[in-house]
Amino acid sequence: MSATTPRPLRLGVRSAAAIALISALGLMAFGWPLLADADSAVTDHAADAPWLFGALLPLLVAVVVATVSESGMDAKAVAMLGVLAAVGAALRPLGAGTAGLEPMFFLMVLSGRVLGPGFGFVLGSVTMFASALLTGGVGPWMPFQMLSMAWFAMGAGLLPAGPRLRGRAELLLLAAYGFLASFAYGAIMNLQGWPIVTGVGSGASFEPGAPVHENLLRFAVYYVTTSLGWDLGRATLTAVLTLTVGGALLKALRRATRRANFEAQVTFEAPERALRGEAPHRTQVTFDPE
Repeated sequence: MSATTPRPLRLGVRSAAAIALISALGLMAFGWPLLADADSAVTDHAADAPWLFGALLPLLVAVVVATVSESGMDAKAVAMLGVLAAVGAALRPLGAGTAGLEPMFFLMVLSGRVLGPGFGFVLGSVTMFASALLTGGVGPWMPFQMLSMAWFAMGAGLLPAGPRLRGRAELLLLAAYGFLASFAYGAIMNLQGWPIVTGVGSGASFEPGAPVHENLLRFAVYYVTTSLGWDLGRATLTAVLTLTVGGALLKALRRATRRANFEAQVTFEAPERALRGEAPHRTQVTFDPE
């Protein structure tokens, strides 16, 4: 991203700490089966775990969104968040149920790249929430989807930037990220439901209390046999859309952020007449973009 392109939201210390906290808790929510003992209470209630974590994660995401908002998310940033979330939610049903083709993922990649990791985290979670309401996909899996998409969009904002990563080089970087991250999204979402899935065969089913490496091998077999082909469609579409229309959309997003002037600071300067005790003439407003 160009150094002259303003971002609507910059992460402060508290915001970064909040995102790190919920990410750590999210990893626990996804990966608890790998660490639980066979005779633990958590394993005994494996079918209830998605519901428990599903009730907890929205509250944690809400805390993060509130914390990030305190870092300076003004009305213009909220408006852009609403527009992009609405577009992303509208794109999701276009490919739902068709070989994993989900065009919303490429929009999350480009938005996270231009608008930054903080905005990307919020945008990913809000977009997935809105799309779940739109498609009727509300269930215990929805909070996991929100967090996974938040990571997906935030990761695009954390990619390296510089004068050499412009034009075609930048599109190749984003396409590669979108391609690989699409598989990561699918894998982590499969991990969420894998412990409670039955009838997948002894070599691919979750084994409570088994060593971590053994369960990871079982999960790898489960993922390859059940989801890899679906995720390949998502990854391919994300990369193709990024390479074909990504350049135009990047320009449009950057133009919109520059015109919105998110980082402008408003200062009010009293005229010299008022400082001398005379009647005020007018108030001057100066914008000092960073």
